[in-house]
Amino acid sequence: MTDPECVFCRIIAGQIPAKVLFENEEAIAFLDIAPFEPGHALVVPKMHAALFTELPDSVLSHLMPLVKRVASLLLERLPCDGFNILQNNGRCATQVVPHVHFHVVPRWNGRAINWISGAYASAEEMESVYRKLTAAAGV
Repeated sequence: MTDPECVFCRIIAGQIPAKVLFENEEAIAFLDIAPFEPGHALVVPKMHAALFTELPDSVLSHLMPLVKRVASLLLERLPCDGFNILQNNGRCATQVVPHVHFHVVPRWNGRAINWISGAYASAEEMESVYRKLTAAAGV
């Protein structure tokens, strides 16, 4: 399944040029044109799906080895001190292109992301969330 209006589907189809790093039967990895850091790459399934939860496990099984391969490439060839793997779902999660994709971002010591942790308002709030999540899953 593809979406002719989707920029990633158009890259996959060869209609938009990209700096492709790797490709397999189910996914493609290429440099992001608006990188957070030089070497920032995207790993994209060839099947169009807006959200991670919409992808079949068979497609996901081809994505993660490619994510790992890109991360290893960044560590070896840039080289970088580490990397972030980010995957956003929905506008509220800052997903800009509504096609599943993983960001593999090289990182260097001294250039940190400002990750500001939050907190539950109370132990009761955490317990309530926990109950909602485990009741549905049968945990």
